[in-house]
Amino acid sequence: MEYVIGLFLSLAVAGLAIMIGLDREPAFYPTVLIVVASYYVLFALMGASGRALAIEIVVASGFLLVAIIGYKRNLWLVAIALVGHGGFDIVHHLLIENPGVPHWWPGFCLVFDVILGGLLAVRLMKHRLVIR
Repeated sequence: MEYVIGLFLSLAVAGLAIMIGLDREPAFYPTVLIVVASYYVLFALMGASGRALAIEIVVASGFLLVAIIGYKRNLWLVAIALVGHGGFDIVHHLLIENPGVPHWWPGFCLVFDVILGGLLAVRLMKHRLVIR
């Protein structure tokens, strides 16, 4: 069910962003990347795990750095990182023990990340977004 909800929510977010023109702003997708990467930090706080919190901050900081560099240099980095974060969702539980992560989150986030990253890639291929 989390995959279906992730699909519909990502399409709703993407559709709204396209309808109002928000996705034409170069900062939109880097901001999405920063937000999705930050959720694991939130889950570590909710799970009251100091070790997971430290690890999740490091990982989220990596995605934050890619979002900034992608925004400043080339949005293709952001598209790759969004899809990459979806892949990370699949293996997250194997790499980091974070007791605050809901059991449905990885599937939901995987779909959401891949849809938004794929949409950015399509937009970049059509040159509808500015590549810095």
